[in-house]
Amino acid sequence: MIISSSCVRTFCPRLTSSSKKRALRTAALVTFTIRRRRLSTACSVSATKSKEKEKVIVVSGPTGAGKSRLALELAKRLNGEIISADSVQVYRGLDVGSAKPSPGDRQEVPHHLVDILHPSEDYSVGKFYEDARQATRSILDSGRVPIVTGGTGLYLRWLIYGKPDVPKASPDIASEVYSELADLQKNEDWEAAVQLVVKAGDPKAQFLAANDWYRLRRSLEIIKSSGSPPSAFQVPYNSFRKQCDSSVVDRHDINPSTDVVEELKSKELDYDFICFFLSSKRVGLYRSIDCRCEDMLSGSDGILSEARWLLDSGLLPNSNSATRAIGYRQVVTVRNICF
Repeated sequence: MIISSSCVRTFCPRLTSSSKKRALRTAALVTFTIRRRRLSTACSVSATKSKEKEKVIVVSGPTGAGKSRLALELAKRLNGEIISADSVQVYRGLDVGSAKPSPGDRQEVPHHLVDILHPSEDYSVGKFYEDARQATRSILDSGRVPIVTGGTGLYLRWLIYGKPDVPKASPDIASEVYSELADLQKNEDWEAAVQLVVKAGDPKAQFLAANDWYRLRRSLEIIKSSGSPPSAFQVPYNSFRKQCDSSVVDRHDINPSTDVVEELKSKELDYDFICFFLSSKRVGLYRSIDCRCEDMLSGSDGILSEARWLLDSGLLPNSNSATRAIGYRQVVTVRNICF
C-alpha cells in the first residue's frame, strides 16, 4: 500500500448476500482497512515527524446500497457518530420518503443533522457545510470518529473540498432582491422572474428547476454583490481536480473484494477523508429499490400520508426544498391533483 500525504482515499466495496450479512461483512472489511491505515500512517508519521491529519470516514453510494446500515455498524465498531449527508433527513416528519434511521438506531448511535428543521424551512448546501463541519469538529473533540453518510453528492463535495468563495449578500442587497421578486413570486410568475435574473447577468438562471425561488434569489444576490453570476466562482472541487495528480494505489496489497478507485494528493484539505462508495450488481440494487418504494407506499403512515401532511401545512408542490426533494416532489404533486 502506498503511504503518502493524501487526504482523500476512495474505495468501492462490492456488496453481495443479504442486507444484514452484507453490512456486517462489509463493516468488518472496512474496519480492517481503516485500522491498517491508521497503523501505517502512524509509522509514516513517526518516520517523517509530521503531524497526522484527523480522519473522517465517508460512506456513500446509490439509493438502496446499504449506506445507513454500514455506517451504523462502523459506528459501533469504531466508537463513531454519524453525520447525515441527506438533504431530506434534516426535515422533521419526512421519515418514510427519506429512509430516515429508526429511533432505535439513533438511540444506539448518535446521529447529527437529522430532524433539525420543519419542512417549511429551506436548507442549502452552504448551511449543510457549516452544520456538518461543526458536527465533525465536535465529534473529533470528544475523541470519537465522524462517519458521514448519505447520497447527496453536492453535500459531500462541499464537505470534503470546501465551498466556493461566493460573496454573502448584505442585508440591504438581500432586502432589495426580495422586494424585486416578491410580487412575481406571489403571482407565481416564474418565467418573468427568470427573465429578470437573466437580464441582470445570469443566463444560466433559465435552467433552474421551476419555482426554485431560493436559487433564483441567491443568483440575483450574487450578481448585485459582485457584478458576476454564480458560475464565475469556481467550486473548490473543480480546482482541486485540476491541480492535483491522481494515482491508482497498488491493488495487490489490499483485500481482493475491494476496488481502490483513486488516491488524490493535496495539502489543502484539513482532514484525512477515507471514502467508501458502495456498489452492487444492478439487478440486486434495482430489486432493493423496488422493495423500498413498495414499503414507502404501503400502509396508512407511508409517504402518501407525509405528502398529505405537507399539503395540509400550506406547502405547494415544488415550492421549497422539502417539496422539491426526489420522491416527495412526485408524490406531493399527485396527491395535490388526485386526492
